Amino acid sequence: MLAGSAGDVGAEGGGGSGGGGVTARRDVGREYSLLKPLATAYERLLRVRRELEDLAALLKDPDSRVRAMAEEEGRELQQQAAGLTRRLLLALVPRDPRDGRAALLEMRAGAGGQEAALFCGELLEMYRKFAMSRGWSWQVVELTASEVPGGVKHVVAAVADGRGAGRRAGEIGDGGEGYDGGEGNGDQDGDAIGVYGTLLPESGVHRVQRVPVTEAQGRVHTSTVAVVVLPQADEVDVKLRDEDLRIETMRASGAGGQHVNVTDSAVRITHVPTGLVVSCQNERSQHLNRAAALKILRARLYDLEMQKRAKEMDEQRSALVASADRSERIRTYNFPQGRVTDHRTHLTLHDLDSVLVGGEGLQRLMGVLRAAREEEALRRLGEQEEAAAAGAAAEGRKRR
Repeated sequence: MLAGSAGDVGAEGGGGSGGGGVTARRDVGREYSLLKPLATAYERLLRVRRELEDLAALLKDPDSRVRAMAEEEGRELQQQAAGLTRRLLLALVPRDPRDGRAALLEMRAGAGGQEAALFCGELLEMYRKFAMSRGWSWQVVELTASEVPGGVKHVVAAVADGRGAGRRAGEIGDGGEGYDGGEGNGDQDGDAIGVYGTLLPESGVHRVQRVPVTEAQGRVHTSTVAVVVLPQADEVDVKLRDEDLRIETMRASGAGGQHVNVTDSAVRITHVPTGLVVSCQNERSQHLNRAAALKILRARLYDLEMQKRAKEMDEQRSALVASADRSERIRTYNFPQGRVTDHRTHLTLHDLDSVLVGGEGLQRLMGVLRAAREEEALRRLGEQEEAAAAGAAAEGRKRR
């Protein structure tokens, strides 16, 4: 059934001159990219089960060496079957359709003044290195620096999968080895989910505890940085009408050389129907600043629309979308103790350096959180199935 559905969708997407336009072709492509690996995983699960049935005879072989080899192979096949079954069950959980999108990563220094701005700059570098390690593209589209060198008050970076479409949300490898018991490094799963789906759980308040360089008494200060991850919107998703936009140009302010200050390169765009305002002066060209501002505006309008739709969804769906509360303190970076604590999973790693370079430490934090959320999703799915079965049984008794 899965294989047939994937084949049908693939044929539909390859039909050439369809009448659905860009949106229809994109939707078909995304559906195909989801169904094809599921069909492959299901076929692999059937093969594994057949191999286990074939091993049953060898387990009764009079030769102890044959039985031992059969038992060892059986354990490996059972592990594969468990992983594939888990992934197929996860595919039944409603997913956020935006998971496979590119993302806008926005960070703003919070409490703590210049120390917060310095930490914002460090988080920016951490996520840049994390993106580079995955082959993702990275572009800073808006940045407001602080007075202290290396400090960042506010920044927006566009992050996309530089390797092309790749695997999409819910995609499964042939062997089902993606699950690692909750201790994964997040590498395989992060690629399967997509850029936005991988980075979304980073939304929230990141807290740093350390002794600032300006602190003469050696006291530990606490500062915060707010991180928001938005899905990048395609132009076919958000239609911007010229009559709804008020575009103003002005001379850029701040450092940047004589060209920045003598030309009207800065751009401010106001979306009149919603009142949203986006300003951009990071580029030397007015044309580039306008394009960057429109990209941010589209993403924010898209997020606004999706928030309206999310309010209409039931509690289960809202939980599975994994939309973290932006006012929630999600992680603490303690420099004196060299540790990082994720407050959602209560995982503490004494590997601060690896986290700050976007390495294995950060991947492990993401992987454990993802595994915990998958387990919660499966639990909710099981409860839903039990409730449906109980309802059907009750209805059957009434009819009798």
